[in-house]
Amino acid sequence: MNLRTIHNLTWLPILIIGIVSVGLGGLWCLHPEPWLLDQLPNEILLQTKFSELFSANINVHLPDYLIVIYRLFGWWLIALGLLIITYLLSTRMGTKFARDSINMVLFIVLVGLYYLVFSFIPKSPFVPILYGFTLLLSCSVYFSRRLGD
Repeated sequence: MNLRTIHNLTWLPILIIGIVSVGLGGLWCLHPEPWLLDQLPNEILLQTKFSELFSANINVHLPDYLIVIYRLFGWWLIALGLLIITYLLSTRMGTKFARDSINMVLFIVLVGLYYLVFSFIPKSPFVPILYGFTLLLSCSVYFSRRLGD
């Protein structure tokens, strides 16, 4: 395999992670009831149905609060995705330091996400995306090692 192909297989998986992050963030920001995107794991975690939770008078403004929280999470994902994309465009992953830096940061983020997801919402429909991100990061790390300096 030539060096250009190996280099492309180093940065392209990271670019996909950035684009998917922006897309997921947009989904959480634009969905009218974003807590329904992962309703089942949320109800399991809360040990109650959303309909019961929202029917209590004390929780009349809970949907508004959840919208703010999910929108914040969505913006965080959009920002993270845009930062990843900008980093790739500015560094072109041309140096070992650039490749190792982004791969290490994404590894730390993924470890944290695995901990949160499997500790609190293991039945989340987004677990396959987490596995996909892990596969993409592994691909980038593998080809980064083959690229050398």
